[in-house]
Amino acid sequence: SKTKMGKLDKYKGLFANGGEFDIPENYGFGIAVKTTPKLTLAADVEQINYSKIAAVGNPVDCLFQGLCMLGGPNAAGFGWRDVTVLKLGASYQYRDDLVLRAGFNTLRQPIPESQTFFNILAPGVVEQHLTLGATWTLANNNELTLGYMHAFKKEVNGAPGSILPGMPPGYGGGVANLHMYEDSIGVAYGIKM
Repeated sequence: SKTKMGKLDKYKGLFANGGEFDIPENYGFGIAVKTTPKLTLAADVEQINYSKIAAVGNPVDCLFQGLCMLGGPNAAGFGWRDVTVLKLGASYQYRDDLVLRAGFNTLRQPIPESQTFFNILAPGVVEQHLTLGATWTLANNNELTLGYMHAFKKEVNGAPGSILPGMPPGYGGGVANLHMYEDSIGVAYGIKM
């Protein structure tokens, strides 16, 4: 269900309802099947309802039309649409002391072409992620885990007029284009008690 967060006081003049920024409801289902004694395959489907959170789901259009203000009730938001995420994963026990993992997920990015202006602040447009990882069990039974994630580059070109003249003041209008890609490496060391 939706997670109610405290208001972000430093952003009360930006986010809807005086700085409200709740976490959207999300739900899903999945299955994992041990296809061999060493190999487990998994698949998940997850729905994330961004549109039900004012700061994330409200369109920015009301700001352009002079129908709302930043930070106010029903204020402009990022205009994100709801998404359905498909995920696939595999875990392989290569040796007694080594597990290898891989995963992939895909979705339709949440930002419509008409909503790119405000999303310069949060250009979450990637649609596909690939993950690789491994866990080694050391001689002392502690574990060393390494992980890598690559989010493939995605670009969203703003619709004509996605920046209206005078937004921000003194600016002549135009188009806000977004793109994003990401790489992440993680290392964890687990101590067995």
